[in-house]
Amino acid sequence: MGTDGGMGGTTAPRGLVDLRGRGRAPEVLAYPPGAVVVVSGLPGSGKSTLLRRWSGAGRVVDPRDSHVAWASVMPGFLPYAVYRPGARLAHARRLRAGVRAGGPLLVHDCGSRAWLRRLLARSAGRRGRELHLVLLDVGPAEALAGQRARGRRTRPRVFVRHHRGLSRLLSALPAPGAPACGGRPVPRALAEAASVVLLDRTTREQVRAVTFGA
Repeated sequence: MGTDGGMGGTTAPRGLVDLRGRGRAPEVLAYPPGAVVVVSGLPGSGKSTLLRRWSGAGRVVDPRDSHVAWASVMPGFLPYAVYRPGARLAHARRLRAGVRAGGPLLVHDCGSRAWLRRLLARSAGRRGRELHLVLLDVGPAEALAGQRARGRRTRPRVFVRHHRGLSRLLSALPAPGAPACGGRPVPRALAEAASVVLLDRTTREQVRAVTFGA
């Protein structure tokens, strides 16, 4: 992990970078040109807020955008379940187009679907690009509070599924409090990622930007 003087500066993540429980985090994460950065966490954990903050650095692909686009052309009485397959297909196409376009890509993901990360990593790798992961370790109580604050609730069954998948992912990582840097390798469960940055509710707010081209 390269840095210009520790927390509060610029960090170029490599390997596992655990910033949970630190109280301070770099203001900028610097990634290679054309990197695919996947931001994962529970619904309500702050992924969309983080991506909006970083959106000036690259193209953002958020499944919510496909949902909203489909909802805008569907009759109001039609439940989302009816056109969910179409919205998901549209999201998959946007992901594929984003990877093929070649520029920096920021991806909103729940984190519970390892197959999607691996597919993105393979697709990016064929084009000489790396996949990096930013994982928000925010508990279910805070995530549910975040949903209430934004006025949009995930169905309980879906939330439980995401929580279960993310918990499996976090269980493969060291507990919070281990050294933040030192070149620790990415765990096998996340071997598709060139780096994994772990943030909590405090450090999430301190990473103000990402750059591409380091």
